[in-house]
Amino acid sequence: MARHVIDARYLGDYKVWLEFNDGRKGVVDLSDDLYGETFEPLRDKDRFAEFYLDYGLATIAWHHGVDFAPDYLYDRLSAMH
Repeated sequence: MARHVIDARYLGDYKVWLEFNDGRKGVVDLSDDLYGETFEPLRDKDRFAEFYLDYGLATIAWHHGVDFAPDYLYDRLSAMH
């Protein structure tokens, strides 16, 4: 089954609550992933918070062409208790 992000909410401090198409939900902390030329602009918290759910890519994305692969996010997810 292909994994798709179906809902996402910004929690603050580079943490995003995600829900996947298999029902799994949790929080991913992306603070350690914002390095390099591609992701460096997202270190600005206001810019990071402007992500949107890209239904074509089935993941969260930003308007300057940056996204995280759904499988990467799924593997980094911390389960909600």
